[in-house]
Amino acid sequence: MFNWTIASLIVRRLGAGLLTLFLVAALIFGITSLLPGDAAQLALGQQATPETVAALRQQLGLDQPVWLRFWQWLAGILQGDLGTSYASGFPVAELIASRIPNSLMLAGVTVLVSVPIALVLGIVSAMSNGSRLDRVLGILTMSVVAVPEFLVATLAVLVFAVKLQWLPALSFGGNVDSLGAFLRSYAMPVLTLSCVVVAQMARMTRAAIINQLDAPYVEMALLKGGRPLRVVLSHALPNAVGPIANVMALSTSYLLGGVIIIETIFNYPGLALQLVDAVSNRDLPMVQAGVLFFSACYLFLLLLADICTIVFNPRLRKS
Repeated sequence: MFNWTIASLIVRRLGAGLLTLFLVAALIFGITSLLPGDAAQLALGQQATPETVAALRQQLGLDQPVWLRFWQWLAGILQGDLGTSYASGFPVAELIASRIPNSLMLAGVTVLVSVPIALVLGIVSAMSNGSRLDRVLGILTMSVVAVPEFLVATLAVLVFAVKLQWLPALSFGGNVDSLGAFLRSYAMPVLTLSCVVVAQMARMTRAAIINQLDAPYVEMALLKGGRPLRVVLSHALPNAVGPIANVMALSTSYLLGGVIIIETIFNYPGLALQLVDAVSNRDLPMVQAGVLFFSACYLFLLLLADICTIVFNPRLRKS
């Protein structure tokens, strides 16, 4: 039941999230402004005269103080203007908008695949706590968590693309016109991202379910003759929704970091690959907008997890 205690906590979290996003934006702009080299010199080449470089710096606004450029950049973001790309000359908003659907599609497919698997593994492991099955699942999940994404991706390419030749080594996710092409294009990126996400989420789901299984109401339901699986699904799982939702949001936010590596390895046409190219070309407006987008998504997921924890807290609902 919603009450003023929950409402006030959510408002505080929203305020803290907006303040954090502002600080992150200031940090992103400050760090990118301190990068070595000169964007105007890089764009014109080493043969450019000092006068030409100075004219381009003035045109790009690089001759202005950092604090003034930051406020102009922030005002443009609030108006939907992310600046103009130094490398291509096109608006950054258009370039990002063309890549965001691909990155969101990759993350969405990964979530749809990994969440059900993680929930099943977590519930099975919790119900068989201390058994051989639980130990085997624990060893497997911990082993997968310890393996970095680039190693999983490399092994997947060697096995499925080079050795077995079942799947292509590169993923052109934006050009799929059939179910078979979709599966071939997304199979290895989703497999690589799902490995670590499933392992982390399954471990945390197991811990949340075990914590609820020790509660008196679960013992009472079992004493009344309830089947273990039904008791877990009907009683323990609803009360563990808060921690599980928190884990899901944290694991989904983890995808933002993993997507950068996976898109680069598989040459997937997403925003992360575009961001890597922008860093190589010292395209500051593209770098700033891309990093700010990933940071905003990360903060949004953390804020969503925090709100879910507040809403599903039984003590707050009863206060």
